[in-house]
Amino acid sequence: MNERIRAREIRVIDEDGAQLGIMTPRDAMVISRERGIDLIEVAPQAQPPVCKIMDYGKFKYEQAKREKESAKKHKQSELKGIQMFPNIEDHDFEVKVRSAVKFLEDGDKVKVTIRFKGRQITHPEFGRQQLDKVVDMVASVGQVEKPAAMEGRMMTMILSPAKAGGAAHKPAAAPKPAAPKPAAAPKAAAPAPDAPPAES
Repeated sequence: MNERIRAREIRVIDEDGAQLGIMTPRDAMVISRERGIDLIEVAPQAQPPVCKIMDYGKFKYEQAKREKESAKKHKQSELKGIQMFPNIEDHDFEVKVRSAVKFLEDGDKVKVTIRFKGRQITHPEFGRQQLDKVVDMVASVGQVEKPAAMEGRMMTMILSPAKAGGAAHKPAAAPKPAAPKPAAAPKAAAPAPDAPPAES
């Protein structure tokens, strides 16, 4: 910036983006000082280097903004994984779930795998119960992207971060029992026949 520019010649652009041509840094500095702003080298690798007449504070702000937007675009969701067995201990299960919550909070997807050993494969419902518990425990930060499915001797499920403002997955509510039918109203008694007139 300014006196620190060492190139013999530079291509100069003014604050409005207009090309001022190729000149020495000294001549460009005269112009920038007349306008009360800075001369900043923006493309040092170009031949000749490109310098722009602009406010340095504004330049740093725009540069930081571009870098932040670029980093946001390049942040890609990764697929993390946790594995467990149908008969996992409660403590180990909670550790696994905490890891899943952290991954989801970081914006990553999580593949949850239940591995069946030996005769455990004959009771896949135990694995599904564990996956249902995982869903319930991460409901505030994650939702089911791919429901539980068998893959050989494994049952897998994929969770994704809950969308901002969206409702996370909630287990279906148990159906309410049907209300009892109201009792039928008693039938009205038939009116009594008119009494015969009294004899005079």
